[in-house]
Amino acid sequence: MQGDKEIRWVGTAYDDLLEFPSGARRAAGFQLGRLQAGLNPSDWKPFDEVGAGAAEIRIRDAAGIYRVIYVARFEEAIYVLHCFQKKTQARSKQDKQVADVRYRAVIQTRKSTK
Repeated sequence: MQGDKEIRWVGTAYDDLLEFPSGARRAAGFQLGRLQAGLNPSDWKPFDEVGAGAAEIRIRDAAGIYRVIYVARFEEAIYVLHCFQKKTQARSKQDKQVADVRYRAVIQTRKSTK
C-alpha cells in the first residue's frame, strides 16, 4: 500500500511480538496496519509517561491481555517500542522502563541522523 508509514522495531519488540499467540499476533498486526494507514487502533490508550506521543495498543485474546507500545508522531515511521503480555492490572514498572529506554534511544538516534 503506497503512502503507508514504515514500521521500525526497536530492540526486541519484533521478536517479542512473534511470541504472542497467533490470535493476539494477528490482532496486533491488524492494529499496526491501521496506524500505517493513518487511522487510530480500535483500542488504544496514550502512554505519555514514556514520552510525548507514546501510546499502547490494547489487545484482549483468549490466551490473555497483550500490549504494543508505539510512537507514531514522527513523519518517517511508526516506532514499536515494546510488546508484552500484561499480567497485572497496573502497568508493570519493568515494562514502562523498557519502553522508556527505547523511546529515549529513538529520540537520540533521530537527533544524530539529522
